[in-house]
Amino acid sequence: MDHQGVSRRGLAAMALGGGALGGAALGLSGCEAKPGTELHPKSRQFPKDFVWGVASAAFQTEGAQNVDGRGPSVWDVFEKKPGIVVDGSDATVATDSYRRYADDVDLIAGAGLDAYRFSISWSRVLPTGEGAINPVGLDHYSKMVDAMLAKGIAPYATLFHWDLPQALQDKGGWKNRDTALRFADYAHAVVDRLGDRLKHYIALNEAAVHAVFGHVLGEHAPGLKDIGLLGPTVHHMNLAQGLAMQALRAGRGDLSVGTTMALQPCRPAGGGLAFWNRLASDGLDALWNRAWLDPLFKGTYPKALEDMLKDGVVRDGDMAAIRQKVDFLGVNYYAPAYVRLDLSSPSKIAPATPPKGAELDAFGRHIDPSGLFQMLEIVRREYGNPPVLITENGCSDPFSKGPAVIEDGFRIDYMRRHLEAVLAAREAGSPVGGYFCWTLLDNFEWNLGYTSKFGLVAHDRVTGVRAPKASYEWFKALAASRALPAKL
Repeated sequence: MDHQGVSRRGLAAMALGGGALGGAALGLSGCEAKPGTELHPKSRQFPKDFVWGVASAAFQTEGAQNVDGRGPSVWDVFEKKPGIVVDGSDATVATDSYRRYADDVDLIAGAGLDAYRFSISWSRVLPTGEGAINPVGLDHYSKMVDAMLAKGIAPYATLFHWDLPQALQDKGGWKNRDTALRFADYAHAVVDRLGDRLKHYIALNEAAVHAVFGHVLGEHAPGLKDIGLLGPTVHHMNLAQGLAMQALRAGRGDLSVGTTMALQPCRPAGGGLAFWNRLASDGLDALWNRAWLDPLFKGTYPKALEDMLKDGVVRDGDMAAIRQKVDFLGVNYYAPAYVRLDLSSPSKIAPATPPKGAELDAFGRHIDPSGLFQMLEIVRREYGNPPVLITENGCSDPFSKGPAVIEDGFRIDYMRRHLEAVLAAREAGSPVGGYFCWTLLDNFEWNLGYTSKFGLVAHDRVTGVRAPKASYEWFKALAASRALPAKL
């Protein structure tokens, strides 16, 4: 990786590697958490119009990669490289949801949930990412939408969940400004076919993860390790988001349009170097959070990213196109990131471990619901207090090739505590209007394959049997009562 010409602040996330940003750590616990990070809302009652849902992604669930004219995505190519997926698996079948979407909808309806956040495969709609539309691909999503509506479930469609058509990657991917234009064309094709019934749209999912892990660290598709790609990738994804929002609204005037970001507090490690560690954490915050929040809500980029956005990457009119009104901001939250000064590294920055005694999730991340409250407060105070949906939150079983944990009390406790943070944020003035658990079914968890299980429902890959877990029943009861139970 070439560090030449990039500021230390701009290198914060790259120096972190797979540590605090989600790589697997050695301590593989479940999701239990010790007291100390709880919040105590005055009321445990959610309003009647609060949206309860589950979230998923096309590549992780659909399978059927070569069916009905779908073109390959970057993940189709990347997952086949030796050593990429830890258990040697792939997503060619996944949860077979392309064929079994009606079963998925029945599970959601069976839990009494209001909404399903799914993603549309760009290369299923446009096999090469551009040009002729594949009508069979759109027909599939049309049938999915109809199945949801028939059961009283509101469909929320994410347009991009990391599965860029490989044909566009061959032309430069997100480094190529033209990809942003093609994304707008794709959005137009979707709303033109589905907009009469599909009313809720999410432009991008966790662009920061795709930019950093896919283009700098090489741990996700397209598997690149070139720090020079960071500036163009960040900007062109932001531009694509803005242009897609314009295309959606040009297609119909009755839509709810937003986008989803992976927000996390970036904290300096404690101790005698805490002041210097703050330089590292501020740099990560600029790249991970503010590189996406600032353009959308303020029409600017953080100063720490100026070096990455030189040489004509940002053109006249781009920032106005990016700064779009959102009907909601989707917030995905899992954990804070800890950062420290490291004089032995070229960037002087390295990942830090969570505080001593902190309870960790299966990824080695600090389970801290107060971090969700913190990020919601930042959005409220610094970005105009837009309507918010928690579009992802959840936890994995301990990593294992074996069966899922059915009596998953740890997952119930995790969700309960994070929903306490949501209630506390609402009481502080944040208009959080919904919560989508990640995820419905145990599915293909990117480079972790099937060793990481986030589902409310277990999925047997051999038999296809879907078995609701204790957390499914708990979430069902919560959606019915809209009153958050206290800890047992």
